[in-house]
Amino acid sequence: MPNINRKLPYRPCAGIMLLSEKGQVFVAKRIDTDIEAWQMPQGGIDDGESPEEAAIRELEEETGITNTTILAEYEGWLTYDLPDELYGKVWKGKYGGQTMKWFVMRFNGQDTDINIDTENAEFSIWKWVDMSDLEDIIVPFKKEIYRKLTVKFSHLAK
Repeated sequence: MPNINRKLPYRPCAGIMLLSEKGQVFVAKRIDTDIEAWQMPQGGIDDGESPEEAAIRELEEETGITNTTILAEYEGWLTYDLPDELYGKVWKGKYGGQTMKWFVMRFNGQDTDINIDTENAEFSIWKWVDMSDLEDIIVPFKKEIYRKLTVKFSHLAK
């Protein structure tokens, strides 16, 4: 049954497209799902925090990664709505989706620096993928955002 009463606000969020030295993109599988769905690191922007500060903090919290260089920032904000089966359930029912500020960062470390077994682990496994494969492995409700990021930043993967 479709959810017709969508009045929840969007959660402000920062996202990170992390590129390896070979131009591949870091993705990880969420620990709280059994479906084969991957995502790039992302997370909420705290009160008083800039989107850039949030992106740097979230990346470290989720992956242990601190050795990066910011290459680019998506000019606007990208927004998605949660599908009906998740609407009003995730984020304690406070948000109906996310509005996201995206940053592209170069990973300057080694794979051994990556640690997803963090204090509040969100991911079960991670890998590097070609940017052109992102859209095929992401959950359907985020595909349009990933498509826009790939079009805008594909030149950085070369």
